[in-house]
Amino acid sequence: VSKMSITNTPTSNDACLSIVHSLMCHRQGGESETFAKRAIESLVKKLKEKKDELDSLITAITTNGAHPSKCVTIQRTLDGRLQVAGRKGFPHVIYARLWRWPDLHKNELKHVKYCQFAFDLKADNVCVNPYHYERVVSPGIGTLMVKDEYEFENQPSHSSADGHHQTIQHQPSRPGGPQESFSSPALLPPPEGSSSASTSAFSSLAAGASTPDYWCSIAYFEMDVQVGETFKVPASCPTVTVDGYVDPSGGDRFCLGQLSNVHRTEAIERARLHIGKGVQLECKGEGDVWVRCLSDHAVFVQSYYLDREAGRAPGDAVHKIYPSAYIKVFDLRQCHRQMQQQAATAQAAAAAQAAAVAGNIPGPGSVGGIAPAISLSAAAGIGVDDLRRLCILRMSFVKGWGPDYPRQSIKETPCWIEIHLHRALQLLDEVLHTMPIADPQPLD
Repeated sequence: VSKMSITNTPTSNDACLSIVHSLMCHRQGGESETFAKRAIESLVKKLKEKKDELDSLITAITTNGAHPSKCVTIQRTLDGRLQVAGRKGFPHVIYARLWRWPDLHKNELKHVKYCQFAFDLKADNVCVNPYHYERVVSPGIGTLMVKDEYEFENQPSHSSADGHHQTIQHQPSRPGGPQESFSSPALLPPPEGSSSASTSAFSSLAAGASTPDYWCSIAYFEMDVQVGETFKVPASCPTVTVDGYVDPSGGDRFCLGQLSNVHRTEAIERARLHIGKGVQLECKGEGDVWVRCLSDHAVFVQSYYLDREAGRAPGDAVHKIYPSAYIKVFDLRQCHRQMQQQAATAQAAAAAQAAAVAGNIPGPGSVGGIAPAISLSAAAGIGVDDLRRLCILRMSFVKGWGPDYPRQSIKETPCWIEIHLHRALQLLDEVLHTMPIADPQPLD
């Protein structure tokens, strides 16, 4: 950024573009540039008719709140939330995150006494001046980090037609916050009063857990082509780093920099340069997995555990993990429960289907507890591959995919890895042994 744009602070009489440019220089970097730009453009346009408020905003932001400033208001919407770039959030939170606290949680803002249009005052106009709010950290917020990342604007907006697939953002927790407080041992005692079969089955499996020699294997891809050999991580290395350097791989380090690919394009070459320190994968307890992003660029993860935590259908979302964030991406016990449920569902459906084909239409209560809402053929169509997918993580470096990006699937991203979790796959074998499911037969 040239010195000019910082020292020559614009005024409300300047063009929108130069005001936006100046305000962009002060953002905190928690959001993507595109999102920040859209949010700032929309605010500047709304304030173009209210010159004194626009000047207040410019002064507050460019001096980092050094001078007292007036309220900067926009009209309150019906549900109180503002939509920017397909995401919804409370306006005062969006702008406070943008210019002051990138990891702010929506319940942490308290307005200053002299703010007349603070969000909580429920006036027709809402003040979005970030320096009219103070941050109050509620107790225990650090321990909530994993779940809280999803609240607020990352819920798909129900108004957008394709709102179903969205990138869910995971910021790093506050420095000095309780980093480890939410790492739970893999085998928690079952919740009070739950004597469900799956919990007891899990405890007994765990009791005789035969730990695999390798806890995971990692395959590296460029677009839809696997490059290099699959890298196996021995159980003796619970933490493994996958980075972009050219050192030889081995033990707890998989270096992607030295792998060659005759089909590599210039775009892939460029993306690979940004892998840098990459990611660290950590196996905790019997098979839970945590990821730390060491790269200067975000990584994008497909994780059924995070989908469930975010209240989304498995496979429905892509999770953007920001540099230096540390987050749990796989829970062995939850995965095991899911396998058992899906295998049981598929088995019951196949049996019911076979009975129907034979002409013995079973009574409504006998479909193994499957609600008629799931068509039998869909439930019977759950194959071994669907269950294997529960034991696999996929992660793209630098580039995202999904509706927010030009790439629709991870196989269109320039450099990504697929991680097979061996303990989970072992449990899947045991589940399939007790509940064999036929691979779906094509229906005539």
